[in-house]
Amino acid sequence: MSLELPIDINLVKGFLEFDEGEALHRHALATGTLGPCLEVGSYCGKSTVYLGYACKLANSTLFAIDHHRGSEEHQLGEEYHDKDLYDAGEELMDSFREFRGTLRRADLEDYVVPIVAQSKVAARSWITPLGMVFIDGGHSLEAAMDDYRCWTPRVVPGGILAIHDIFPDPSEGGQAPFTIYKMALASGLFEELPRINTLGLLRRINY
Repeated sequence: MSLELPIDINLVKGFLEFDEGEALHRHALATGTLGPCLEVGSYCGKSTVYLGYACKLANSTLFAIDHHRGSEEHQLGEEYHDKDLYDAGEELMDSFREFRGTLRRADLEDYVVPIVAQSKVAARSWITPLGMVFIDGGHSLEAAMDDYRCWTPRVVPGGILAIHDIFPDPSEGGQAPFTIYKMALASGLFEELPRINTLGLLRRINY
């Protein structure tokens, strides 16, 4: 049976395919007893609904980290710029209002903790072990490396590391997410799970 979500996910802005979202939901539900879930890169909340609804069912929590100023490709004049998310007064992208609306409509405000900050800033004093981490933040190599270094060590044994936009062929997409995916595999700390479209999935190995 196909996953039934609390809102029409097609009305939420974002770039996540339904089968990728289903996989996120399934793994967040399965790891709910290991610790809370954390996502880097919420945008308008599409992935947040899949993960947050799983956390609601598991009576867990999702920490959703995003500065809500958009990635490189969302800026004015870039390929994925959305004029509806542009604050002309500030001359900046701002997806936070749209994100909060998604949480309210999906009735997830009691299960999702928005953290409006850069990933590395949020990580400075972080001490909570995590059952699942989903990385879908900035796609520059510097941003992806920051996310990898900040959050991968927080995944508990048996937990899941998910990375979006994995493109082994450079002609199909940027290579930064694939780079950190390969680093996680090479670390010996993770085992590879079946990939879903561009969603890479890894399980932290027990020692």
